[in-house]
Amino acid sequence: MPSPAVLTGDQLVLRYGRTTVVHGVSAGLTPGHVTALVGPNGSGKSTLLRAFARLHHVAGGDVLLDGRPASALTVRQFAKEVTLFTQSRQAPHGLTVSEVVAFGRHPHRRRFAGTSPADRAAIERAMRVTGVTDKAARPVGELSGGEMQRVWLAACLAQETGVVLLDEPTNHLDMRYQIETLDLVRDLADDHGVAVGIVLHDLDHAARVADTLLLLHAGRIHAAGDPFEVLTAENLSEVYGLRVEVGTDPRTGRLRIDPVGRHPARTPHVTPKETIA
Repeated sequence: MPSPAVLTGDQLVLRYGRTTVVHGVSAGLTPGHVTALVGPNGSGKSTLLRAFARLHHVAGGDVLLDGRPASALTVRQFAKEVTLFTQSRQAPHGLTVSEVVAFGRHPHRRRFAGTSPADRAAIERAMRVTGVTDKAARPVGELSGGEMQRVWLAACLAQETGVVLLDEPTNHLDMRYQIETLDLVRDLADDHGVAVGIVLHDLDHAARVADTLLLLHAGRIHAAGDPFEVLTAENLSEVYGLRVEVGTDPRTGRLRIDPVGRHPARTPHVTPKETIA
């Protein structure tokens, strides 16, 4: 794996047509650190992540990789340093799981070259950590949506970059693989020094995995810092437009985030014991 890189956005302005959706946001991803982007729909978090990956035109400001303008790098050079996981990829027909995971090695191969021992080792390692090794020979057309999501995640990890960008990687996964994916994100940062940027809707997941949170609202950073500093009742109630209660689990010390709707929470029904005369 290459040396971890620093990826930063400096005063980024991002637009769709004439509509500005991100207004002068500055943020950075550093080695060994997980930065989570959270906020309501339309807040600009996924657009910001795509700009970091050079997949959204930057109308103002700049994206820098180790202090160099990312736009000055070739596609192959950039792909050796930065990878992006998204949910918009379609499953390719007629390929096996291992063949799809091998896509992640393309930036490292010479033209028309076959798979090297280093490629095979990276592919096997990526399949192992994402739990798809036993499906290596299966056609991807036979997989469920959640299984296919893990295959694409494996392809990203096989790329072995110093920066990993993840857009809702726990979506469509069951409880087990949600937690295993979050554990994997922490492993990338803690054990390999990777700089991780991750978009999450689930605030409990964000509090669990992130070192730093960026809470976005209407294309601007509403709050930034440690999860305990950012995920306050005041911040969340203001950004999401409903009452949110925030506490700490006395057993684990984790944040507990409770949005309050119009209906009271259901409580267990206890049938009173019969009185014995």
